[in-house]
Amino acid sequence: MIKVEKLLINYKTLEQFKRFKEYGNQELSMLEDLQSNIVENDSESPFYGVYYGNTLVSRMSLYKVQKKYDQYFEPAQDYLVLWKLEVLPDFRGKGYGKALVEFAKQYQLPIKTNPRINSQGFWEKMGFQKAKYDMERDLGENPLIWMPEGVEEKEV
Repeated sequence: MIKVEKLLINYKTLEQFKRFKEYGNQELSMLEDLQSNIVENDSESPFYGVYYGNTLVSRMSLYKVQKKYDQYFEPAQDYLVLWKLEVLPDFRGKGYGKALVEFAKQYQLPIKTNPRINSQGFWEKMGFQKAKYDMERDLGENPLIWMPEGVEEKEV
């Protein structure tokens, strides 16, 4: 059974993040917070992950966008942005990415993501669809969205 857990903000987690390709600004700002002692082990982290033994093998960033900023869904509502979903190469195809997406769906809120290159097939299998492209809103991104029952895509 694959168990998704909220990742603690600590040096060990950040050290493991360095193994992922999409290591960038979000992790570096967490590192800065740690170094200036603002952040404790129990601080709110936007990251969730799956461990295989003591190794973090997959992770994602998940955060809620408030209804007043919703430009994607009808009726307007809070929604989730799923970002930086990544599974280490040796662990791909074993259900770790799927477990993270299913975890996010449990909130029963619409989800928006910006897929990485060559990941379109995975997201389609997970029930995501391309959002109707809006030049101003999407700024060169090609967001994919997932909607729980009773939610529709906002007309652009």
